[in-house]
Amino acid sequence: MTDIFEVPTPDNELLEKAKQLRLASIKTSQTNNDDRIRALNLMADYLEKNSKEIIEANIEDYKKAEIKGISKSLLSRLKLSKEKLNLGIEGVRQVGNLIDPVGQIQIKRELSKGLILERKTVPIGVLGVIFESRPDAVMQISSLAIRSGNGVMLKGGSEANLTNLAIVSALKEGLQDSNLDENAICLLTSRKDSMAMLNLEKYINLIIPRGSNELVKFIQENTEIPVLGHADGICHLYIDNEVNLDMALKVALDSKIQYPAACNAVETLLIHKDTASEFLNKAIPMFNSNDVKLIGDKKSFQLGVAFEANYEDWQTEYLDLILSIKIVNDLEEAIAHIQKFSSKHTDGIITENINNANKFMSEIDSSGVFHNCSTRFADGFRYGFGAEVGISTQTLPPRGPVGLEGLVTYKYFLRGEGHIVDDFSSGKLIYSHKDV
Repeated sequence: MTDIFEVPTPDNELLEKAKQLRLASIKTSQTNNDDRIRALNLMADYLEKNSKEIIEANIEDYKKAEIKGISKSLLSRLKLSKEKLNLGIEGVRQVGNLIDPVGQIQIKRELSKGLILERKTVPIGVLGVIFESRPDAVMQISSLAIRSGNGVMLKGGSEANLTNLAIVSALKEGLQDSNLDENAICLLTSRKDSMAMLNLEKYINLIIPRGSNELVKFIQENTEIPVLGHADGICHLYIDNEVNLDMALKVALDSKIQYPAACNAVETLLIHKDTASEFLNKAIPMFNSNDVKLIGDKKSFQLGVAFEANYEDWQTEYLDLILSIKIVNDLEEAIAHIQKFSSKHTDGIITENINNANKFMSEIDSSGVFHNCSTRFADGFRYGFGAEVGISTQTLPPRGPVGLEGLVTYKYFLRGEGHIVDDFSSGKLIYSHKDV
């Protein structure tokens, strides 16, 4: 792996960018709610004003990527249509409508008369976000960072450099016009700098990688900076024996084809043996008509699935119109398969049996467990977070789609009147520990 990625020492130019970003993040953390909302609206305004230039830059990036022979899944993520750009711009505005995550009082407690403890939310500081291809992620991440009072260092895939530069230029214009420090958003364009970012522990508080399994694991192993993220999105959908067949077909299709390059698209379909024949009789032509390549175990292969699966298929995130299928004896076997192969992103069950649904959702240890709905709902925007900076599959919080609430931490504020611990040790004063 070290042959693919190296962690160089940051050069003077990168160090200067990091210093400016750190200072800008401190200034941003001191802004009030109205200042940050105004900044977001102006950032959206300048994205609209520069939309022609942004689309033209994306067309150029896309042409170059096609010539290089980049995979279909990456090309799909790279393409920024006018519609997708407009949705991204609207997303920036919607982030401004969310409740301010900064300064929320979580605890207010009188420890003793005149000695008051508060726990309040505060910005994390500087976020370092590494992602592949998707230029619309620049808008999502930047808006969430500013809304939560943070600075952000961005590194997108090199195939999207022109698009990312155009977007960040517009965002910086919005920050300038709102009198916020434009250095609160910093874009890196070289792989060397993105890897050197891992050695910026004095300036960056949290790294959020959004990329390949290999990249995420490498980052986790080669930085002292805390890392939030997920490696793979190996999502499963289990079709139970007590099932509404039409619902199962509709949800399975949406989970796969609505956006197959997304990390929340289903990759493996598990089917109860009592349902398999009837389900596959309708599912195979349905998937075939939508150009989905089906790969199955021996039982599903015998029922008409075109290609036979091997062990690797159960642990592969296709990010494409490919779906692996396995027939299981019962719910317990489905759960065991998911526990073995799931990346703990999102796994779902289609069933009319509420007890089976509850058992599945209780025993599957994924960040999202769904009942009778598409895995594609695992998304910050669809959860009402406004947007997401990434998805975390780790057990410790934040977990799942990470929106604003995952981009703040908290501090303890203790205000007294000359209180000393010795007065409590001697019995002169006593603790009241009363919430106020």
